[in-house]
Amino acid sequence: MANIVEYGTFRAKLDVARRITRHGIEYWRARDLQVLLGYDRWENFREVIEKAKLAGQGAGVEVDNQFRATTKLVMAGSGAQRFIDDCFLSRYACYLIAMNGEPRKPQIAYAQTYFAVQTRKQELIEQGVADEKRVELRQRVRIANRALNSAAKQAGVRRFAFFHDAGYQGLYGMGLTAIQHKKGLGQREDLLDRAGRAELAANEFRVTQAEEKLVRERVRGEYAAIATHLRVGQEVRNTIRKIGGTMPEQLPIEPAIRTIEARLRKKFLAVSASSSRRLLEKETTARGSYEKDASSNATDKLRD
Repeated sequence: MANIVEYGTFRAKLDVARRITRHGIEYWRARDLQVLLGYDRWENFREVIEKAKLAGQGAGVEVDNQFRATTKLVMAGSGAQRFIDDCFLSRYACYLIAMNGEPRKPQIAYAQTYFAVQTRKQELIEQGVADEKRVELRQRVRIANRALNSAAKQAGVRRFAFFHDAGYQGLYGMGLTAIQHKKGLGQREDLLDRAGRAELAANEFRVTQAEEKLVRERVRGEYAAIATHLRVGQEVRNTIRKIGGTMPEQLPIEPAIRTIEARLRKKFLAVSASSSRRLLEKETTARGSYEKDASSNATDKLRD
């Protein structure tokens, strides 16, 4: 049985056992994890893997994507080589194994902590990345709408509410008020501020293509511009249908973009404050070292 004396040592061993594919995907090998979790026999550890798979299936997880059967080439006692069963494990698979392991083993308790913490960290990182992408996309749609408004004005549009509603009619199959009602939004809520990335991307495509068409074809007249916006929205909708995508009116609403922006600002300020503290600590340490050296040199000169 592995001699695990404390969590820090165990965590370091799990870090060393972690592997990375050429595509940047992390994984562990079951035979390595078996040793680290204190299982002497593969047969006993395989039972834990099967329990973990059942737990994953119960949670609605595609276990084949988390547990990938493979083999490992080892040296037999006679010096000959043979293949033994092994398994590639995702981080989530390792977490399930730890949660279904022998609770009396201290290594199991350590593994539960390690993979729970690391899995949560990864979730937070991924959520942060998704939030940043959504905020960036929302800003791009704002900029694109300004360009579309400019092109529409040049075309002769004066009733911009009708003009924009035509675009929504084409893309969503209904006007803005009906969309808000279907998604459970208030009349004062901005639809695009509650849209997810897929919905924002569809709207960005609609807006940029409508603006380009107005300019390229030199559309003139309010009714012609409104009809153009409607047709562009319909074409984008048809494209989504052809590729089997979810219609935008069926996509769920997301937390308000201002909430996401506030969360990202808070995160940025926290990181900035932490960086400033580290920089100040380094400067203080360097200044103290410099002053110590200067004092030492002055003392040496006095002695001379």
